[in-house]
Amino acid sequence: MQRSAGSRRQRRHNSRPFLGGAMAVIAAGALTVTGLVSTAQAADVNNAKNAGFESGLANWSCSAGSGATVSSPVRSGTSALKATPAGQDNAKCTQTVAVKPNSTYALSSWVQGGYAYLGVTGSGTTDVSTWTPGSSTWTKLSTSFKTGANTTSVTVYTHGWYGQSAYFADDVEVTGPDGGGGGEQPPVLPGTPAGLTAGATTTSSIALSWNAVSGATGYKVYRNGTQATTATGTSATITGLTADTAYQFSVSATNAAGESAKSAAITARTAKQGTGPGPGTTVPKHAVTGYWQNFNNGAAVQKLTDVPADYDIIAVSFADATATPGAVTFKLDSAGLNGYTDAQFRADIKTKQAQGKNIIISIGGELGTIRVDNDASATAFANSVYALMQDYGFNGVDIDLENGLNATYMTKALRQLSAKAGSGLVITMAPQTIDMQSTSGEYFKTALNIKDILTVVNMQYYNSGSMLGCDGKVYSQGSVDFLTALACIQLEGGLDPSQVGIGVPASTRGAGSGYVSPSIVNAALDCLTKGTNCGSFKPSKTYPSLRGAMTWSTNWDATAGNAWS
Repeated sequence: MQRSAGSRRQRRHNSRPFLGGAMAVIAAGALTVTGLVSTAQAADVNNAKNAGFESGLANWSCSAGSGATVSSPVRSGTSALKATPAGQDNAKCTQTVAVKPNSTYALSSWVQGGYAYLGVTGSGTTDVSTWTPGSSTWTKLSTSFKTGANTTSVTVYTHGWYGQSAYFADDVEVTGPDGGGGGEQPPVLPGTPAGLTAGATTTSSIALSWNAVSGATGYKVYRNGTQATTATGTSATITGLTADTAYQFSVSATNAAGESAKSAAITARTAKQGTGPGPGTTVPKHAVTGYWQNFNNGAAVQKLTDVPADYDIIAVSFADATATPGAVTFKLDSAGLNGYTDAQFRADIKTKQAQGKNIIISIGGELGTIRVDNDASATAFANSVYALMQDYGFNGVDIDLENGLNATYMTKALRQLSAKAGSGLVITMAPQTIDMQSTSGEYFKTALNIKDILTVVNMQYYNSGSMLGCDGKVYSQGSVDFLTALACIQLEGGLDPSQVGIGVPASTRGAGSGYVSPSIVNAALDCLTKGTNCGSFKPSKTYPSLRGAMTWSTNWDATAGNAWS
């Protein structure tokens, strides 16, 4: 990173007679030539390491796995930090920085996105911090601090705020006297990537993954010897391929020093032409939606056919982002699912559909970063989701983007998808409570924009904290009032009752906070549809056609004995 030039102190000389002054100048010149002058101070440096996150999260530690590096948005270089608050975690990222005692340092960082805080602890004097409530453009946070007489290191931190969206940070500076690290060191050429393997394939795409390389800030992926794409992480999906065709792939690592040698090449073949999306299945008037986990996080591991018949819509969680903005792919985690094979999974989709169930692919989740913010990414999203529908037979898509959504371009993407898939397309959404507080929010605008093709919005009434109800009063999560007064906002804001569902965790382990017993969910449904079993809040009218309820997840439900469903 850049270093800030510091001031140099000039020595003062007492007034002397002319001859003495001349001699003093000569003496000073002589001392300078012989290198004996020692009063000039070295320039200040940025003592933060990996200040621009060009080396991933090296030198940084983020709470609860909340941090990751991204290639967009960035303020400078090729990477920036993205940290996502979730539940009781505020996405705090820290670095221990070497400093000098009794010294003053300027602390700054550029931030964007949700609520962002910047501060320092352990200064030995007064610790400082500063913050911003969020910005759609890069904003500079700045403050300063002085170290104590015995302080040789401080902890610099950034963090977001509970229930708010992800924040981005870049170009952190702790500018002042060199604390012993000498400022940023130039990168060295990264090693050659290893472990390149092919994963999920469709008729037009192949997913690739490889092992991380220390010091790499990016990777280049080659198809048949020609660069096909770049990636900041250790995976990429190559699209635009021909069905049932073999391709050769290799990958190299890059950073500011240059590009490594290419990895050993592998060969992978695209899938044969499939049979298209699954059969259109009517969603019941009152439907129960459950998310099925394509990973093992301690909940019961399930095959699709293990999911109880009580679930009418099963959202397969989750599709993965690719190196192409907006595009997604999917790969079954066979190893994590006790050897559940791709062939079994595909067969089970058909079995469930034959039983009248809709199987859809969910996009996003807490850690999913899929950005649809221009025409190209909207088209890539629609094309890639439709390709998954053709390949696996999914009935539709679930939008569970918890890291921001652009209503203009997500609307375009979903309308393009609808044009491809036809009238049987199932579209569900799972916004957080903050996303549906106002019709001016991007999620709410998207739902209203696609009201004619939207199936249901199952808002997440958990990991939230207190929120405003439609009557302007504040309600705490975990109560009948919280469910009914917040659902009322959507019902009065323009959504049809058949497009409103209540999303809650299936067990106390399914979310950081917000679990309510099934009896509370039933009471809320009774209150909204019949006007009975309400708490202190009672809606001005009833909504008999309310769609139903959703839970995270069918796996956590199974862990708790399927009490929720």
